[in-house]
Amino acid sequence: MRKDRKMTLQKTFLAGLIAVFTLFGSSTLDARLNVVATTPDLGSIAEAVGGDRVSVTSLARGTEDAHFVSPRPSFIRVLNRADVLIENGAEIEIGWLPPLIANARNRDIQTGRPGRVMASEGVSLLDIPSGPVDRTMGDVHVSGNPHFLLDPLNAKIVAENIAAAFIELDSEGADDYRAAMEAFKERIDEKMEEWTAAMEPFEGTKVIAYHATFRYFAERFGFDVIGLIEPLPGIEPSPRHLQSIIRKIENEDVRMIWAEPFRPSRTVQRVSTAGGVPVLRLPELVGGVPEAEDYFSLIDYNVRRIVAALDTNSADA
Repeated sequence: MRKDRKMTLQKTFLAGLIAVFTLFGSSTLDARLNVVATTPDLGSIAEAVGGDRVSVTSLARGTEDAHFVSPRPSFIRVLNRADVLIENGAEIEIGWLPPLIANARNRDIQTGRPGRVMASEGVSLLDIPSGPVDRTMGDVHVSGNPHFLLDPLNAKIVAENIAAAFIELDSEGADDYRAAMEAFKERIDEKMEEWTAAMEPFEGTKVIAYHATFRYFAERFGFDVIGLIEPLPGIEPSPRHLQSIIRKIENEDVRMIWAEPFRPSRTVQRVSTAGGVPVLRLPELVGGVPEAEDYFSLIDYNVRRIVAALDTNSADA
C-alpha cells in the first residue's frame, strides 16, 4: 500500500510538472521571436533572415490588395502576442492597421519601440508629391509609392532593417541573423544577374498598367509604363479615360498590360481587346498566385511571364 501510494504521488508530481511546462514553459522551451508581418512579402523576408529563431505570421493574404486588407478579429490577438511587427510603410496599411494596433494593446509594437519595424526606412521612394495633396488627387501616398518591394534591390534594404530589429531583441542570435541576412542579399545579387539578363532584350518596352504598383519593377528592369488604367490612384476609370488609354496603346506601340490578379477583369479585358494587346496578371505579393511561394519565386514568376509573352509577340511579328 505504501509503495503504491509513493508511486501515485510520483505520477501526480510528474503530471504537475508537465502541466506547468505546458502552461508556462513554452516561452522557455521555444524562445523564438513572435513576428507579425503586414504582408506575405515581408513575412517571407523575415523568415529568410530569422530562420529557426523566429515564428512568422502574415496578416494580409497574397491575393488581397494591401491597401484594403479586411481586418479580422484574430488579427488583434495575433498582434497582442507579437514581439515584432513589420509593416511596409509609405501609408499602404494606413486604412486598416492603426485600429488593430490600438486594440491589441501591445507596448512592444508601438511606434518607436524596437519591436516596430518600418520596412520602408532607408528606401528611396518614387512618386513623392511635390506640392499639397488633397482628396481630389485620389488615394495619393504623401510619403511616396509604397510598392517598393517589387524592386529586388530594395528587398536587401528591408532585410537589413529586419535583421537590425531581430539582433536588438535577440542578441544571442546576432551571428545567425547577420549570416542569414548576408545570404539573402547574396542570393538577391545572384538572381538579379539572371533576371536582368532575361529582361535586357526587351528594355524600353512600353506597357500599360492598372495601378502604379509596378513602377519600381519597371524602372529596375528598363520598362516604360506610359499610362495607367486608373485615372487617379484608387479611382475607377471612366469610359472616356479608357478610350484615351486605348488610343495610347494604338499610337505608341504598347506591347502589353500589367494588372494584379484582383483587378476588375471586365475593365482590363475591354482595354486589352480594343487595343489588341495581351493582359498579364502579375502578382504583387507572395502568394498572389500559387507559384509565388516566397519572395524569390514571386519575382521569378513575373519575369518569366513577361519574357514568355514578349518572346511570343516577337515570334508573331
